[in-house]
Amino acid sequence: MSKTVFGVFNATVDKHPDAIALNTKRDGQWQGVTWQQYRDTARKAARGMMALGLQPKEGVGILAGNSEEWLFSYMASVACGAVPAGLYTTSSADQAHYVLEHSDSTIAIVDTQEQLDKVLAVRDRLPKLKAIVATHTTSDADGVLTWDELLAKGDAVDDADLQARIDAQSTDDIATLIYTSGTTGNPKGVMMSHRNLTWVGVAAADSFDMDAGNDLISYLPLCHIAEQNLSIHCAIGMGTTIWFAESIDKLGDNLKDVRPHIFLAVPRVWEKIQAKIAAGMADATGIKKKLLDWATGVGRQYADNLEAGKGKPALYGLADKLVFSKAQAALGLDRCTYAATGAAPISQGTLDFFAGLGIIIHELYGQSETTGAGTMMQPGKIRRGTIGQAYPGTEVRIAEDGEIMLRGEYVSPGYHKNPEATADTFTKDGWVHTGDVGEIDGDGFVKITDRKKELIITAGGENISPSALEAELMSIPGVSQVAAIGDKRKFVSALFTLDPETFPAAKKASGTSATTPREAAKDDTFNKWFEGQIAEVNKRFARVQTIKKFTILPEDFSVDGGELTPTMKKKRRVIHDKYESQIEDMYAGT
Repeated sequence: MSKTVFGVFNATVDKHPDAIALNTKRDGQWQGVTWQQYRDTARKAARGMMALGLQPKEGVGILAGNSEEWLFSYMASVACGAVPAGLYTTSSADQAHYVLEHSDSTIAIVDTQEQLDKVLAVRDRLPKLKAIVATHTTSDADGVLTWDELLAKGDAVDDADLQARIDAQSTDDIATLIYTSGTTGNPKGVMMSHRNLTWVGVAAADSFDMDAGNDLISYLPLCHIAEQNLSIHCAIGMGTTIWFAESIDKLGDNLKDVRPHIFLAVPRVWEKIQAKIAAGMADATGIKKKLLDWATGVGRQYADNLEAGKGKPALYGLADKLVFSKAQAALGLDRCTYAATGAAPISQGTLDFFAGLGIIIHELYGQSETTGAGTMMQPGKIRRGTIGQAYPGTEVRIAEDGEIMLRGEYVSPGYHKNPEATADTFTKDGWVHTGDVGEIDGDGFVKITDRKKELIITAGGENISPSALEAELMSIPGVSQVAAIGDKRKFVSALFTLDPETFPAAKKASGTSATTPREAAKDDTFNKWFEGQIAEVNKRFARVQTIKKFTILPEDFSVDGGELTPTMKKKRRVIHDKYESQIEDMYAGT
């Protein structure tokens, strides 16, 4: 079997042509697409793209929410020998422009009018863009086609010409680009080869113990490598069925419809589920409360036993019958054989909470540079406080400076159009610098102890460059220093200091009666004006990157105060520790 993406896809379609591959809810009913229909539509879309002039190695930008059209577009692009690049739906027009231009995209796929408007707004700055395909809206603008019009154009291209492109592909060809935030502010395009994607697809499916016909729910952004691995590469490798959640707000209801066999959620999703359950459990009284307390204790004991290599507690079966099975069914996780989390650290309290319901959450660790793989906890094999062990057949080591290094078939060829960053991150002998500092115990379990790089990773798993945000916020009149906060948090906030020399201009613009930065920090008029300034800066960023709360400090950062190095670089750990109370106030009640 060919180890190209489309080769793996073909093998699964040939094996399960009439099985359901994709499910979408329309008018209150789930409607399925078979594997044969999946392939037929992808090939027809590929011929349509060829009719539009798409050439091998050119880009196809996909700015859309999770849907079957997203997957059709992805597979069609790959079939053509082109390189799909997903974009976050929260991207601003300028951010969309950057990815479309950097990826050499000649076709853009959008779904809604909102996404179409973003591309139309920057189209005059995209000379390579030949066409825009809108899957769920229409437009009279030149060069904009509907999805049906794209498929119809495929009739003009001989299927043999498409097959020739598929046959010409090799495992080392670049199959897709994953854009990830960097400390410079501009995202880097991580190149993924066919070898990377097909290897991880099979390795992950084997590790999760997936089987053909297993059900998975797709709700995390498809431009993220973790969701692509599950919804595309594990699926086409094993023949699993993907169900598209209607929205993140309806995830709870959709989970009960799907009852997935594998469920991956970033910590923020687990936290939201926890909060909802905990609220209901808080109302329990009398015998019901005693039963819950007993059962959750049994569940936590099971987690302790797993970590110690022991079996289930004696009364686990009874606790499962009376509590666990009912709680899991209410969540839609009664068939879930592998519950997982990744993309950001998760609290021990959340792990213990779900263990108390008989749900063991396994931690995963990886990066776009390693095709989303790296370390994982094998089913039922946990060690809390760690990120698991190396994927089977791969290596992990700790460098002399404590940095976690990864090596395996999942290692990307590097960054698109960025040889300098490639040389900094990827070694000549196949190792990847993760930017995280850690340690490995005697059993191979890896623990992250610090973050070498300065990226903020929110509780929702979003990678955000603080320097990019700070650079823009520094443009606000009167600002001296900015420190973006948000690592492991639900949203991004910021600490500001004011410059006495430029404060007069801010005073005049705000209309405050405050005469000094210290007075302005506590002045309602100044803070209201300052909030408006932040709102203007927020317009330049995706929603997940915007500043939700802020605090103006009464004193500037300084070398003497310990917040700055002699070369005026921010000491982020010192800032976090010194202003811990102000930071916690910004997140109180969230």
